[in-house]
Parts: sequence; C-alpha cells; structure tokens
Amino acid sequence: MNSTKFHQNLTDEYCYPDNNNSCRKEVQSSSGNIFLFFFLCCISMSTVVLNLLVIISISHFKQLHTPTNLLIMSLAVADFLVGLVVMPVNIIELKHDCWYLGRTMCALYPVINYITVSASVGSVVFIAVDRYIAVNNPLLYSSQITIGKTSLFIVVTWSCAILYVTLFYLFSGHLLDPYMFSKCVGECVLVQYQAASIADLCITFIGPCCTILFLYVRIFKIVRYQIKSIRAMECDNAHGRGVKSVQKYKAVKTLGIVIGVYLVCWIPFYLSYMFSESVTSISLVWIVFNWLIYINSSLNPLIYAIFYPWFRTSVKYIVTCRVFQSSSSTFNLFLECS
Repeated sequence: MNSTKFHQNLTDEYCYPDNNNSCRKEVQSSSGNIFLFFFLCCISMSTVVLNLLVIISISHFKQLHTPTNLLIMSLAVADFLVGLVVMPVNIIELKHDCWYLGRTMCALYPVINYITVSASVGSVVFIAVDRYIAVNNPLLYSSQITIGKTSLFIVVTWSCAILYVTLFYLFSGHLLDPYMFSKCVGECVLVQYQAASIADLCITFIGPCCTILFLYVRIFKIVRYQIKSIRAMECDNAHGRGVKSVQKYKAVKTLGIVIGVYLVCWIPFYLSYMFSESVTSISLVWIVFNWLIYINSSLNPLIYAIFYPWFRTSVKYIVTCRVFQSSSSTFNLFLECS
C-alpha cells in the first residue's frame, strides 16, 4: 500500500527548516484533525490489544490447538503487526505530512506492510482450504489436516511472503535506494512500475480471491445439501447427525463472515489500484481505502468475540489473570461456554 498525505488548506512550513532542500509541509491543527488522529490512534491500539488476545488464547489453551485455530492465529499475527507497525507509521505521516523516520524505515516500512498483507492473504486462503476439506471429506479430515502439517503450511506461507516481498522491492530498487524518487528531504515515495503492479495484483489479490470465492461457494452448497439430506431422515441417529451438521454450518458461516469482511475491505482498494492513473496518486479516497484495509485487522477479533463463545471465555481468563495458574492451559473452555 502506498504512503499518502492528508492535505488541508492551511499554512505551509518546511519539514526541516534548517535544510534548503527540505520539503514543504502543511500544518494541521484544527479540532477536526485532532479528533481524527485520536480516533486512528484508538483503532491502532484496539487492533494490537484484540489480536494479542487472540494470539494468547490460541497459543495458551491446549484445547484450542486445532489446525483451524492455528490458521486463525496466523491471521491474528499479521493483523497484530498491522496495528503495531503499519498503522502508527501511517498516522505519523498523515499528522506531520513529512517523513521523519529515516532512510532505513523508509526502506523497510513498505516491506513490512506488504509482508503482513501477503501473510494475511495466505492465511485466509488456507482457512478456506481447511474448511473445504473438513466439509467435503469429514472422515479423512483428521488424518489429512494435522497440527504438524498446518504449522508447516503457516511457516511456508510467511517464508514465501517474506521472500516474495523482499525480492519485489529489491528488484524495484526501493530497498537499495529508498530515496531514489524523493524530490526533497522529508519525503518517502514509493513508485511501482505498471508491469510489476499488474503481476502483484494477480498474485496477491485476483488469484487468492478467485480461490476463496470458489471454495466457499462449494462449501456452502455441500453443507446445505448435508443438512437437507439428514433432516429428511426421521430416525434418532440421523437427528444427532443433523445437529452436528447444523453446528458445522454455523462454524463455516462464522469463518465465511471473516473472509467476507476481508473481501469487502480489500476490494475497494484494489479497484482504485486498478483504475487509478498512477499508484502514487494522493487523494482522500485513497487514504480512506487504505484505512479500510487497516480496520479489517481490527474487525476480525471482534467477529471472533461475537460468534465464538470460547474466545469470550478465554479473554475472561486472560483479563482476570487466571492464565497464570499452573493448570490454566488445560481449562475446558467449551464447558464454561455451555
């Protein structure tokens, strides 16, 4: 995602008054801007706290050590980094209208940004694949999808994300010379060539989106067929299986909401990315679409809190410090939920 500037019709100053090559900056001191930056800081802090709760919950309680939850934790780690690094840097640049974080951070910031994006995409795709196998082959799921295999997939996902993004910015020249497109001191500009942008668009959005949508259409069709078939049977045993299928449908629906929200937050940004004349365009719309993506990192743990009783229970244990008890990792969260 591109670094942007939020302009107001206010007094111009220089980023570095003592430097003749310094960029101009626009002073932002209105009450509306103060409220906006306070609001964005609250989003950043809530993103860090909420996703940290997800990470602690899944990593601490043994009952939550399932393949699906490991993928959720991988997504939470990416969202946590967005709140911890990406959002604060973006807020600082919006507030000061200048780049004060130095050459090294100018080189690394887009790399960290895109690594979290790529890892998030990989995690969401694997969540869809995991749910598809669980629904399509429930009897073989436990043997096909294990914690060991899922952990390996997560490591491969993050490794590929780091390698891909590093090579992408290395060949573009940004890592070697982050100031190569800066016209003055106090500016960190990221420029992507059209061919590289199109390739990145296909790899990080179009391909994963098509895969996710195809899998979830298949998943909902299979689950609905299973529910209708079992409900048509009148024996008690079939009723028991029907209850399990309804529960399975609810679980799939919850993760479907996570993926649906993900797509809703990302599609506007990539549509503007595809149809804008220049990826360095500076506009209020671009800023809003950027922050819509960031806010998605805050929404995921809220979805878990609404739809997952075990998450609410684990948060209660964490907040009340019961996780520091010697046997807390073996607590039955599902028993507490019932």
